[in-house]
Amino acid sequence: MPEPGRPWPSDQELLGRHVAGDADAFGELFRRHRDRLWAVALRTVCDPEEAADALQDAMVSAFRRAADFRGESAVTTWLHRIVVNASLDRLRRRSARPVLPTGDEQAFEALVAQDGDPARAADTRLDVDAALRLLPPHQRAALVVVDMLGFSVADAAAILDISPGTVKSRCARARTRLLPHVRHLQGNRSATESVQPAQGGDT
Repeated sequence: MPEPGRPWPSDQELLGRHVAGDADAFGELFRRHRDRLWAVALRTVCDPEEAADALQDAMVSAFRRAADFRGESAVTTWLHRIVVNASLDRLRRRSARPVLPTGDEQAFEALVAQDGDPARAADTRLDVDAALRLLPPHQRAALVVVDMLGFSVADAAAILDISPGTVKSRCARARTRLLPHVRHLQGNRSATESVQPAQGGDT
């Protein structure tokens, strides 16, 4: 907590304090972004235990590599990139998942469905999680970062260390693959109306 009257330290300031030897700075930085970093890991590997391991691996790596951060991107972008890479590393160690053939190419409309009924919303999340497991890891990571966490295509490109065009391509292919498996969710009017198009016009 900052002293009364003093502004909250920026992410970059916290990282700098950590490099300088502040024992509490990195923990504060992690707490600040923990929920979104966990969401990236969980949605990318689709397994809570694997996600926890991936997040731990990523934070150990970030802790040790903090001095290498050069400020060329936001600290949060740097942290997300490390988590995505750790998650993909976990997936590479597992046997390949089955991949569905490309199907309907209409926009993916039910990925982040919301509903007033908590039980129905939980069922929706389970359906989406099951569908995500069918995607190749790199397509899954792109879709999670853009459609589920709301990053712009430009920010997603920085996080994934690929071009914006590749982000758009991977998201489009992922939506096409997932659509047959979540099409039944489109019957939920409140869910489909709440979904906004992905940022950056990558439909």
